[in-house]
Parts: sequence; C-alpha cells; structure tokens
Amino acid sequence: MLRNRIPLNPEHARGQVPMGGLIRKRMKRLFLILLALLTTQVLIIWAAEELSLFESLWMTMTTIATVGYGDYAPATVIGRTSTILLMFVGAITLLTLIISDFIEYRFYRRERILTGRWVYKMNNHIVIINTPKHGGTTYFMRFATQIRAVEGYESIPIMLLTREFPNGLPAELADLGIVHYHGSGFDPDALKAVHAGSAKHIVILAPDESDPHSDSLTFDISHRLSELNLSHKATVECVTDANRARFKELGVRGIIRPVRTYPEIMVRSVVAPGSEKVLEDMFNYEQDHPRRYDLELSELNWADIVSALIRYDIGTALAYIDADDEVICHPPVNQAIEGKGLIVLVKSSGTPGIEVVEEALERYRSFIEEWRNGQKNATIADSPAPSVHTE
Repeated sequence: MLRNRIPLNPEHARGQVPMGGLIRKRMKRLFLILLALLTTQVLIIWAAEELSLFESLWMTMTTIATVGYGDYAPATVIGRTSTILLMFVGAITLLTLIISDFIEYRFYRRERILTGRWVYKMNNHIVIINTPKHGGTTYFMRFATQIRAVEGYESIPIMLLTREFPNGLPAELADLGIVHYHGSGFDPDALKAVHAGSAKHIVILAPDESDPHSDSLTFDISHRLSELNLSHKATVECVTDANRARFKELGVRGIIRPVRTYPEIMVRSVVAPGSEKVLEDMFNYEQDHPRRYDLELSELNWADIVSALIRYDIGTALAYIDADDEVICHPPVNQAIEGKGLIVLVKSSGTPGIEVVEEALERYRSFIEEWRNGQKNATIADSPAPSVHTE
C-alpha cells in the first residue's frame, strides 16, 4: 500500500533531489513573490492615498501582520481594492504558505538528524567510522571525554559514520555534542557527507575486536581513504598483527590493536602518533613490559634512579612505590626518594633480576658519594690559605 501511495506534492516523487533543498527553494520562491506583492501594495497606497511613503509601508506591514492598529486605512477605491486583492488574497496566503513550509522544513531536518541523514557543515573535526559490537555507547562517551580533555581539543566536533543508531543517538552521546551519519566508510558518498576531506583525524574502528575478519572491512575503508589521499589522517584498529604491514603500505597514520576497555589508548594514538606503540608494548611480553622490583629506596633522588637504570642498561623507571604502597608517577627529580619498590620498563628478553637492579643502585650511590667528596676536596684545595700576621 505504501509503495503505491500518491505523493502529497510533486516534489516528493523526485527522490533523487534532497527534500531539504526543495523546501528551501520553494520557500525562497514564495518569499520573493511576497516581497513583490508588498512592494506593489506600498507603491499603490503611496500613489492613491494621501499618505507618505513611510506611512504607506507602515500600513502595508500592519495589514500583512493582521495587527490592524487602525491609525491608517485606505480611503480610495483603488487603495481598498489593492488591499483586498494583493494583501488579503495574495500576501497573507503566501505568508501562511511560507510559515507552513518553514515548519515542514524544521520537522524534516529533525527527522533527518535523528536518523543520521543530515549533512552537517564541518571542518577540522574527528570522524569515527564503525561502531564496536559491544559497548559502543560507553566507548564513544569515554573517547569524547578523553579527547576533549587534551589541550587544543576542548571543543573539537566528533562525527560518527556508522549504520548503528537508526532511531537516533542515545541521549548520553547527543549531550556530548556527538553527531552521526548513517552510512558505511567504504561508500564515497558517505565519506563526502561527513566531510572526511576536511577532517582533522579519521578513526577506523574494528566492528568486532575479537573477529579477525573485521580487518577485511577496515582494510577496505582504509583503501578507500587511500584512493582519496586521506589515509595519512587515519588511525586504524587491526585485530591480526600479521595484517599491519598491509595497512602501512596504504600510508595510514597509526595502527593499534582494539582495546575497548581503554579508549584512552586510541586518544593517545590520535593526538600523539607513536605513543600507541609504547602503550601496546606495556600490554605484552614481546619486546618491553613493565616490571615491579621490591627493594628499599633511599639516599637517591629520582634523577639518580633514572640515570642508574639507564647507565647499566636495565630499563626506564616509570614509577616508585612509597611506604604506603602508593604508586608515585613523575615524582620531583631532586627530592630524595624513600620507598620500597620500583616499576621499570624492561626488555622482555633477558629481563634483569632484582639483584642486578640493587647492584646498579648501590654502585650509583658510591659514584655519587665519590663525586661529592671530590667536589668537596676541590673546593677546599681552591680556597686561599689563611694569612699570618706578625707584629
């Protein structure tokens, strides 16, 4: 039945033309006709009645607004006839049609926004393609919160390109200013609709973080972006590590494993390319990993500890554990450290034991002590000898 329904207006049958453009075009045409009628009426009243140009304009506007103050009124037959024909029949009818079209346009726009079919005017924004299979709303909320906590990204617009949310975005996402377009990343028209060419960053998510076949879709989207010379803006999730080389050949900006629990890693990858590699290494034992060493810390400041671990090729100090079991990151470099443990980024192959770390710190203590004694002796040697006075 719906398929054979007769359209209310001829424009509705022209599906290839956006309705929003048709409504705006019709409103513009009606407004120009209305303006012509009002101009004609003002000139007729000015010529036929004993009124000035401003008084003629005032009477015409109060008439079309149906206010009717009564301070001015046409007295001649020509003036009254033009008011009936041009104002009551023509202008007021046109004004009603314009208002009706405006309301229709507002409803049309709202429906298109809810269903993800409204084309926004965007520039220097973030486009996120695809939606995680599980927890998509939570992921997008945390991503938006984290990205806008970065300096320079406080108000960056975020556009989702996805086939999810056909009935509109959840209120939690809409309240964060996120908008969406219903489409697929491999569709050139959809990429054009989200203004991918003027985007600051493009994020391509794996639809299913546990399914290796997701790489086929993300690769197809990346290839489409490469054809459009946009791959340098893209950060892609790759499920299977063996496929990373294929993405690199396309020139994508960053490649990261799907980590749904921590959207912050994706945020770091977007705003600080290369940091995702460091963060990924911390989650596995392939190259580097963080290790905790339970040992006493004293007589050294943080700068000394960092230098000692690097000097003896042990690793990079990330944090220390104080007496209350609190993990302290980025402590002041020149304050003496009192604690009972270190967290160090070490190599996964040939990981040094705790004895090696203790020896390195002890040797550095000795080195610092010798250096301080040498400085003290040099200061004493350079000081002038006391003068002897004789009488």
